[in-house]
Parts: sequence; structure tokens; C-alpha cells
Amino acid sequence: MIDMPANWMEKIQHVDWSKVKAAVADYGPVISVLRQTWSKESLLEISQGKLFVPDDVINDAIAKQMTADGAVTGVRLKSHANGRLDITADTKKVGPVEVSGEIKEFVHQGDSSYAIYRVRSKNIPNHGLMSWVFSRISLSMAERLVGHMDMPDNLPVTVHHNTIRVDYSQALAASDFGKTEYQGHRLIDMIEIEGAKPKEGGVEFDTKLHVPDDVKQALLAVLSSETSAADTNGKDKASTGDSSAE
Repeated sequence: MIDMPANWMEKIQHVDWSKVKAAVADYGPVISVLRQTWSKESLLEISQGKLFVPDDVINDAIAKQMTADGAVTGVRLKSHANGRLDITADTKKVGPVEVSGEIKEFVHQGDSSYAIYRVRSKNIPNHGLMSWVFSRISLSMAERLVGHMDMPDNLPVTVHHNTIRVDYSQALAASDFGKTEYQGHRLIDMIEIEGAKPKEGGVEFDTKLHVPDDVKQALLAVLSSETSAADTNGKDKASTGDSSAE
């Protein structure tokens, strides 16, 4: 968790919370999408140009896309300080399949969203398997920044030698985040992803936030108010011994 800069704290302290509550009511569906996608802390990190997403967060997102009847029963990634990304796919037929590589590009700019990976192996083991694995890794890696995306049946994936390119633009456009606007701004246009690099324990994304200052303040105010409300409710339940808080 990071501390909010002093000038942001000052602005948040002077927010008219009654107006914020009214805005939440007016933008109910939008606020729901924002809350599912960003926290106050993650929005601040995005606006400051860097967002670090731990491996376990990405692995949890991948696990939610697994199906019991699939040929692949699990996928796990592990990031390293040297920029390498190790991937293990558990398969029913041949057991664990392990590959190591790097993220060459990870981009989201308006209606263009794609990821390019380079597998550092002499030969990619089974192109179909790797397409399946990297498509799910791409959507799961982007989830912290642009929200959940359903896996389409025809997600464009191309494999050329040991380079894999995943185009997730259509999946993002069809998601709640991709179809939502806030104060006349498409959420999909608010954020830009310029790249991603594995670090020890997670992946760091290079980001930009493209919104006017007043919209940024409104977003932070809403997310701050939701966080404060959740904290207050939690404390109230704890003080009254409410078992539902457990």
C-alpha cells in the first residue's frame, strides 16, 4: 500500500461527501465497474506510471479461468528479477509442461490491445497448447488494470517460431470496462499500458492515466469514500460482535 501525496490528501479532505454519494447513485453501474477494477491505491500507482501486480494475484486470476473438463488443469507463472517469466502448465495427457521466456510487449492504447511473448526454448512444445496458455495469461495479467475479460472462443493468437502474439482488444472491448463511460470519458481510453516487465515476485506495468484533473479527483474521491465506508462498516461489525464480518 502506498501513501497518497499530500496535495491529494488535502483535496480529498475538502470533498463534499454528500455530492459524492449523489454521484455514486447517479453512476451506480459505472462505480460498480470501477470498484471491481481499481482500488484507491492501484489508481494512484497507475496515475504515477507504475503498477506492480504480484504473481499470486495473476495466478489467482488464471485459476478462475480454468475448467474442470479442460485438457489443462492449471497454469502458474513465476516472475524473476532478471526479467524472465517461468510458466508451468499442468496437463492431463503429459503432466507438467514448463517454459521460460520474456514479455517483449504488453500494450493497451485506445482500441489496440495486445501482448507479445518470446519463449526462450529451442522449440515451443505444442503450438496449440502455448496459444491456449498465453491467451489466458494475457487476460489475467491485464485484469488488475482493465478489469475482468471473458475468454472468447476466437481470441486472436499467432505463433511465429518462438514468438507468441495475443490480441485481446476485442475481449477488452466486450468487457464491462470496455463498454463503460464515466463523465463522458470511456474507461478504456482513460488508461494506457506501455509495457510490462517481470520483477522478483510479480510484473510491473508501465502506465499512463489520460483524464483531466477534475475527473481524476472524482475517481479518487469515489474510491476513497467506498474504502472509508467499508472500513467503517467493518469496525462497526467488529465492535458489536457481528459474526457476519468474519
